[in-house]
Amino acid sequence: MADRSASQSSVVITMKVTTTPAAHLAFTNLAYCSLSDLSEFAIPGSDLFLANVADSIEDGTIALNAVQRRHARVSADDMVTITRFVPPKKFDLTLLALELEFVKKGTKNEQVTLFFFVVVAALVIFETMHAYMQVFTVGQRVTFEFHGTNYILTVNRAVVEIDEIQTNGIERGMICNDTYLVFEASNASGIKITNQREAATRKIFKEKEFDLESLGIGALNAEFVDIFRRAFLYRLMPPQLRNRLGSKIVKGVLLYGPPGTGKTLMARQIGKMLNGKEPKIVNGPEVLSKFVGETEKNVRDLFADAENDQRTLGDDSDLHVIIFDEIDAICKSRGSSSDSTGVHDSIVNQLLTKIDGVEALNNVLLIGMTNRKDMLDEALLRPGRLEVLIEIGLPDEAGRVEILQIHTKMMKENSFLAPDVNLQELAAQTKNYSGAELEGVVKSATSYALNRHLNIEDLSKPVDEENIKVTMEDFLQALREVMPAFGASPKALQNCRPKGFVDCGDRQNLIYKRIMFLVEQVSSETSPPVTCLLEGPSGSGKTALAATIGIDSNFPYVKIVSAETMAGLQESTKAARIAKVFEDAYKSPLSIVILDNIERLLEYSEIGPRFSNMILQTLLIYLNKLPKEGSKLLVLGTTSELTFLKAVGLGKAFSVTYSVPLLRTEDAKKVLKQLNVFSDDDMEEASKALNDIPIKKLYFLIEMAAQRDGRSKETIYTRKEKLDLAHFFDCLEEVTEN
Repeated sequence: MADRSASQSSVVITMKVTTTPAAHLAFTNLAYCSLSDLSEFAIPGSDLFLANVADSIEDGTIALNAVQRRHARVSADDMVTITRFVPPKKFDLTLLALELEFVKKGTKNEQVTLFFFVVVAALVIFETMHAYMQVFTVGQRVTFEFHGTNYILTVNRAVVEIDEIQTNGIERGMICNDTYLVFEASNASGIKITNQREAATRKIFKEKEFDLESLGIGALNAEFVDIFRRAFLYRLMPPQLRNRLGSKIVKGVLLYGPPGTGKTLMARQIGKMLNGKEPKIVNGPEVLSKFVGETEKNVRDLFADAENDQRTLGDDSDLHVIIFDEIDAICKSRGSSSDSTGVHDSIVNQLLTKIDGVEALNNVLLIGMTNRKDMLDEALLRPGRLEVLIEIGLPDEAGRVEILQIHTKMMKENSFLAPDVNLQELAAQTKNYSGAELEGVVKSATSYALNRHLNIEDLSKPVDEENIKVTMEDFLQALREVMPAFGASPKALQNCRPKGFVDCGDRQNLIYKRIMFLVEQVSSETSPPVTCLLEGPSGSGKTALAATIGIDSNFPYVKIVSAETMAGLQESTKAARIAKVFEDAYKSPLSIVILDNIERLLEYSEIGPRFSNMILQTLLIYLNKLPKEGSKLLVLGTTSELTFLKAVGLGKAFSVTYSVPLLRTEDAKKVLKQLNVFSDDDMEEASKALNDIPIKKLYFLIEMAAQRDGRSKETIYTRKEKLDLAHFFDCLEEVTEN
């Protein structure tokens, strides 16, 4: 054979198509031309030819058999352009997958044994196709005759030794002695291949390529690659290779993560992409039954078809996919349920038996989905069971762009999307939005656009469809309407500073700047949670300062944990809620958790004193816990009982402590000037009477004096009229006496 690195100088000839001159030549699957034409393609010093000559072929013509003409979509006498192809080095095929079918449809069913393929491989592929000389390309169809019956082989896969040589996306190569042959047959072909356990591989997926966007899956490419690699790649390998590797196939996958991130969507679409049986989709609670033994029977019924197939077909059985949504509802940790019937324990035992028991099923893939992985029985998650754990987290900015493109694709194609809509900008503004929440934003924006064209007075009036446009303003309104579950709490933060945040002097400004430095530290470094405690007298503005930090940080996740939101709850419930806030924070790349009035959270009482040790231990655990990789956390605490926190060991859990001071005279003057509730002279007099006063108390005095002036609380800071100084001093005296 000639050196395959020979020069590939361009040779292009236009030739006329003709039929193969003899039937026996058609089954060689070679193209034929005259010796004169063949010499035009020859490389000096090379004996490498991928065509042959025949005496009856005229110059300027190329003979193709019927299958070749059909595949090339040409007819006899058509003109075609022929170019020279010189195979590169290392062009040998390592694996060639060929699908078998009859040339004539409707031929009677027959079983094709392994011996048949040995003969075919030897006679047809290695001999009649001139071994080492034939290039096989994915999609290529070749024909041959065996025992009086004509067959067609379609190349489904052509794997070469080095992937880089598959240029331009074309999968092709040359057969050699080491090529691993795989033979397949579709159900509709009428051919059943038997005795091929050592040579066959199964077509698990319907398509060779996956377009996740067309499937409605956005921002989950990496997760899909992980699932494919761990759960399906091994099943795609030939049994012979699997036996040599000695590993077992994966039988279970668990998709877990926050609600709305696409777990159910991904599982359903994976089921649709698979060949074989229709996936069984079950919601966890649907399996439960009030009748004794019925729940366990429901579980067994899910696996009945797979058991029958494995018993009758063995390794030829199709893959059975069972999808369990909300699997935590039925597979709780054994012994954790208060139900005296023990149903949940029985379900777990039943699943373990089917997946990994004595008569374990190899033709089953169980896909479970949950928002609460921590509730599942640990035995389910070990290797051999639901061993592939894939976290489906919140999408990043690039992922949010993908999701928005998917949900706006139709309106864009039909010209309903206004030109001013910037999906990149929307993605930047939707931090910590899940896929479902982004879909909700698109729905909300669409409703605003439709509402502009709807006549409320006459609903029967037709809508002007041509002028409907979903604008950027519609999306911005939708963002105010659809809030992320794992986002900041703007209303809660504003409620902590109902009158805004005013300049309280240099001392408090310095504390603000120092905490913002901590915010920058959290943003730029991967480190343990940064914790900061704000202590000071009651009413000194600690909570307002913490809320302001939360707003100004621009972090996607900011949550306030306060005693007032958990009033009346049991101790264990409070601890669980605190734990959930921290666990949710770990799902966001940047988070702030504000523990407001910690002594109240701990149920501290001066008489006793007493406190909740359960809540204390919960706080200590999470204040010292390392966030998971990719998550950064800042914890801000506020307290008026620093001595108590130190006594119970909570003071040491904070990295830094800042004392928020009371207002001095000059600080009070600055605040009054910003509020603009006094004339200049009265403001001077009022500030002289104020020293070491909590800012919260100052606000109360102003509102109290305004009430005596006959002014409402809502208009006190907006009306031009000033407060009466005498009324203010009267209120100050009364409050001081109290």
